Formats: sequence, structure tokens, C-alpha cells
Amino acid sequence: AVTTMPEVRAAIDDLDQQIVALLGTRLRYIEAAARIKEDRKTVRDEWRKRDVIGKAVKRAREVGFDAGICESVYETLVEGCIAYEGVRWEEI
Repeated sequence: AVTTMPEVRAAIDDLDQQIVALLGTRLRYIEAAARIKEDRKTVRDEWRKRDVIGKAVKRAREVGFDAGICESVYETLVEGCIAYEGVRWEEI
């Protein structure tokens, strides 16, 4: 267990590094989706967006992470990924 602020900060910094690495991996899959999708109209899929956010919020509740924060983070993440996928789709 951590007992000092430097330990807390070091642990958070380590977690942030892991989170960013995972988000990078997630973005590689977004790039794959842009390559695979044949129609630009399929880049935005509202059903899938709701599904992804819903699953994340459900998991947040299971692990004791605030559902409101999770929903907000995932809303921003998914919207950013949709925008990124659209740009990548146009480039392909």
C-alpha cells in the first residue's frame, strides 16, 4: 500500500503510461476499421457507440470506477475515434 504522495503520484504515472499504450493499441484497430469499411457512411455507427459506452459503464460499476466519469471519458474517446477513423478513411 502506498503511504506517501510521491508513491501515489508514481503509481498514477505508471497507470497513465499503461492506459496511453492501450489507447494506442485501440487506435490501431480504429485504423483497421477505416481500411475494412467500404462506405464512409459506416464510419459513424450510433448503435455501436452506445454499445461500447454501455459496456464500459457496466465494467466501471463492476470494478468500482465512477460510472459518470467513465461515461464522460468514453463519450470523448469514442467521438475522437470516430473523427479519426473518418480522416483515415478519406486517406485510404
